[in-house]
Amino acid sequence: QVHLVESGGDSVQAGGSVRLSCTAPGYITAGNRFCMAWFRQIPGNTRAWVATITGDSFTDYADSVKGRFTISRDDAKNTLYLQMSSLKPEDTAMYYCATRRVRWCEPHLNFYLDWGQGTQVTVSS
Repeated sequence: QVHLVESGGDSVQAGGSVRLSCTAPGYITAGNRFCMAWFRQIPGNTRAWVATITGDSFTDYADSVKGRFTISRDDAKNTLYLQMSSLKPEDTAMYYCATRRVRWCEPHLNFYLDWGQGTQVTVSS
C-alpha cells in the first residue's frame, strides 16, 4: 500500500488562497510517473473528484474548480500539489490525494486504491 500524506489545509476568507501538498516518499518519483488525483468530501456526501494529473503531466479539472485550482507534481520532491485560489465557501471540504498505479487518470474515486488521510479546508464568507 502507498503511504500518502496530505498537508496545508487551512481556514481562510472567501477569495483567499491555499496550497495543499501530498507527499509519497519513494512513490512520486521520476521513475514512477503514475496518475495522481485530488478529491474532496463534505460530511454526508460522496467523495468528489477535483483534479487529476497523469504520468505525462496532463491535467484535468472538475468544472466547479476550473480556472481557480491548479494541480502539479514535483517528482524530485516526491510531492503533489493543489494550488487553490479565489476560494469560495462551497470549496469547504476535507481534501484527499489519491493515486492509481498507472499513468492515465479517471475522474472517479472507484478507480483509486491508495488514499491519504485528508486535510481540511474551510472557507468563510
